[in-house]
Amino acid sequence: MLHSATGFDGAFSAPHRAAALTGRDILQAGGTAIEAMVAAAATIAVTYPHMNGIGGDGFWLIHRPGEKAAGISACGQAARLATPEWYAARGFSTTMPTRGGPAALTVPGTIGGWEKALSLVPAEKRLPLETLLAAAINYAENGIAVTGNQAQCTADKFDGLCDVPGFAGTFLIDGKAPEAGARLCQKPLASTLRQLAAEGLSSCYSGALARIHAAFLEENGSPLRLDDFAAYEARIVDPLEVDTSHGRLMNMTAPTQGVASLMILALFDRLGVRESEGFAHLHGLIEATKQAFILRNAGLGDPDFMAEPAQNWLSADRLDALAARIDGKTALPWPHEPAEGDTIWMGAADRYGNVVSFIQSVYWEFGSGLTCPETGVFFQNRGAGFSLLPGPNQLAPGKRPFHTLNPALAHLKDGRVMAYGTMGGEGQPQTQAAVFSRYVQFGQELQAAVTAPRWLLGRTWGEETTTLKLEDRFDPALVSALKAAGHDVEMLPAFSDAAGHAGAVVLHESGLMEAASDPRADGFALAD
Repeated sequence: MLHSATGFDGAFSAPHRAAALTGRDILQAGGTAIEAMVAAAATIAVTYPHMNGIGGDGFWLIHRPGEKAAGISACGQAARLATPEWYAARGFSTTMPTRGGPAALTVPGTIGGWEKALSLVPAEKRLPLETLLAAAINYAENGIAVTGNQAQCTADKFDGLCDVPGFAGTFLIDGKAPEAGARLCQKPLASTLRQLAAEGLSSCYSGALARIHAAFLEENGSPLRLDDFAAYEARIVDPLEVDTSHGRLMNMTAPTQGVASLMILALFDRLGVRESEGFAHLHGLIEATKQAFILRNAGLGDPDFMAEPAQNWLSADRLDALAARIDGKTALPWPHEPAEGDTIWMGAADRYGNVVSFIQSVYWEFGSGLTCPETGVFFQNRGAGFSLLPGPNQLAPGKRPFHTLNPALAHLKDGRVMAYGTMGGEGQPQTQAAVFSRYVQFGQELQAAVTAPRWLLGRTWGEETTTLKLEDRFDPALVSALKAAGHDVEMLPAFSDAAGHAGAVVLHESGLMEAASDPRADGFALAD
């Protein structure tokens, strides 16, 4: 893809074609960007299951004309039984489990987020749930064509997942990882989606579906119980904000790392870099990333347990002080050891002026792997991000874990509204910075900004090293300059999954919409 999709009636970007087409169809039927996103979120949960599912969490940023931007935090809390002592009694004294029942310890929040988002659409104008979930039901009932990305991921993670209860019967074919192009049906999930359409999304937390899941989780060693599902509710929140020379940037509140994404771009704005793709561009963003991550790692967690609100970190004086620490010629040594993550980002804009930035995740690929055979739902392992040791992210009942997820939204000074984001765990803030700086600060075409070679400081999506990773399409002279400055450089192949699956949607003041998606994924960008 070399050029953005453009149009005036609607735009959608997703990392899987089926999700983008589903979103486009809802927009063409007169639905809002919010409704299109719910439909696409359900579809991609079926068609890209290694990256996300309805047993995970979700976050929204929503722009509505004449309204303050709204965020939705659909992040499930830890079970009431989930304490360091509970885990120590089961043999986990220093490290949280990552697969199986003990790893499934937070309530799946994303469906509550869908419901909260739909509440922002007037009931009399809202499309029926049966319409919004129809495409997802069809794909689950009649099968998806397994993507190369899913096939490779399942094969790579086979040993850690094949014996987790319910996984093999749902995601393997004849006991083996499916090949690309194989038909994979998820009939129990189709029945679950039909049930949600008939009984309402809240039935995930208070109806028969919640009772089935609570019993299954308890049987398989999870601390989650029915009361935990009933106690969950997605929250409407005020996004974090920071003003730069290009406009107002917004991102999701803690416990996500949205504050780090904003800090990187605000710090880079202070460096005064004027040319793209050179040493100053990459080195400046990488060093800004280090400053943001140092603060993030020391103090970010559930906002109810943080020493101060994350918005305080975005004050002008704090950012000025951090920017002053950046050496324009020499790399700061980087020993940081991050966590893994798997996620999807999608964006939408509609003819009514609404713009949505959305992200949905089960944390690691296929989450905990624990899959309920009766419902087809597999549960996230987001709770693996908790610490069993003292600190802002220490496990406690009802606490929300640190999230790498952070959908981004910007109100630019020329009137454009930009939704953008990516999967990629530790790489999410870095890829956001790459796309935003290229498109907004340096005027690159939107699709070109997404397609261009990217970098990753640290480890994500199965990478084991904490080096500075560069896709091999960068100018060799630039790579040499970064090495000479002290960056510990490792090369990645072109269009590497490790660099994230990014996308963006932009609404112009004229009503023109443009959308871009990442050639690194199986996605699509559409505009009509």
